[in-house]
Amino acid sequence: MHTNPHAPVPRADSAASAHGHAHGQELEDERRYGVEPEFVEEIAGLLRARERDAVLARLDGLHAADIADLIEQAEPAERADLIDLLPAELDGEVLSYLNPDLRESLIGRFEPQELADAVADLDTDDAVELIEDLDAETRAQILAKLPDAERALVQENLTYDEDSAGRMMQRELVAVPEFWTVGKTIDFVRAATDTLPEDFYDIFIVDPMHRVVGAVPLSRLLRQRRAVRIADLVTGEVDAIPATMEREEVANLFRQYALVSAPVVDAAGRLIGVITVDDVVRIIDEEADDDLRKLSGSGDSGVFSGIGDIARSRVGWLTINLGTAFLASGVISLFEGTIEQIVALAVLMPIVASMGGNAGTQTLAVVVRALATHDLSSANAMRVVGKELLVGLINGGIFAVLVGLIALVWYGPLIGVVIGLAMIINLVVAGLSGALIPLGLERLGVDPAVSSAVFLTTVTDVVGFLAFLGLASVFLL
Repeated sequence: MHTNPHAPVPRADSAASAHGHAHGQELEDERRYGVEPEFVEEIAGLLRARERDAVLARLDGLHAADIADLIEQAEPAERADLIDLLPAELDGEVLSYLNPDLRESLIGRFEPQELADAVADLDTDDAVELIEDLDAETRAQILAKLPDAERALVQENLTYDEDSAGRMMQRELVAVPEFWTVGKTIDFVRAATDTLPEDFYDIFIVDPMHRVVGAVPLSRLLRQRRAVRIADLVTGEVDAIPATMEREEVANLFRQYALVSAPVVDAAGRLIGVITVDDVVRIIDEEADDDLRKLSGSGDSGVFSGIGDIARSRVGWLTINLGTAFLASGVISLFEGTIEQIVALAVLMPIVASMGGNAGTQTLAVVVRALATHDLSSANAMRVVGKELLVGLINGGIFAVLVGLIALVWYGPLIGVVIGLAMIINLVVAGLSGALIPLGLERLGVDPAVSSAVFLTTVTDVVGFLAFLGLASVFLL
């Protein structure tokens, strides 16, 4: 299936009014990617009417990512019908763009040979991503049907750790000897179109041992005269990536030095692959998504996961949260007598804990992300902690005045003072905890994105209730 990356966003035809047309034009100007809900409905209608040829005609020229988007948005019944249309012209790119959870559930609808043909048309990194999560039997069937050369490269990538550069690298690249000229390199690229990657950005220069000695951007190469030695075009050291480097570190390397592509080398320094910026964009997206899920305690489940999988992935952290909730309730129980005498405390105390939790979560999100991107380290950690302490003090003062005035109007001046002081205490503690907890976990070698939130919630709840009810016992009784 041939796809056009610059094809317009699919839209259903309609006799819209002038206002509707203007509104539609405004939306079209804002969004130039994906498929519109109207198009999804149109395809669903054609599928229900069994108009196969009409569906294929509407999909012709559509980018693989947009077809994947269409499959994801379709209802399960229409999704199955749509998938059944694809084997005749199965494009591996469509499968590679699908959400991994959805792809895993749909992959069984294809025969191993169909999948093998689709994988054979992909670059190595995309082929590995497509089959790495399949069960061992299905993966073996697909690999057995691949051409020998393709199978060897894919199998070698699969030997690396799933979070390493070796697993995600693309094996198709352009490498030339040091003694070649610009003219010879250009002639080689023109003649070897069948074996070169579809898209590439750098020409890698290797010595006789196939070790990387430099890289030349394609744009720089094309500006030179044919007689110039390609080795003379190298400027600076090449940012070679060990095959064992973690993919998060790969993303940080690309971000730090604004790379478009980088060579991957084995333990002996020999060139074995390349990582390009499109792979890194996917890594950054997946890592951010992973951190967000960990912070929220939602596990590895997504919108395309099964109900049972979603429930199982969340029950663990909900159980831990239940334990911390009982801990906070235990603190409240210490002040039962105080609450019985001053019922207003039961009305107001959730405000202090809630504000502390939200303030701490704000700090936590910033610090966890800064740790992941190496913007935060031991060199500037104390400066960041001090900044968050001051922010907590300032915000605590602002909300202490606001909440204190409201409580004063409702229940009198003393309660207003008590809740104001408790608000300052809890927001300062929240700011400190939001910074110190992930830093401490990082120092202990624990992923701060996994368990910081539950510790933070416990601290802000306990401190909030303890400060408010403790101050109330002192000032009001």
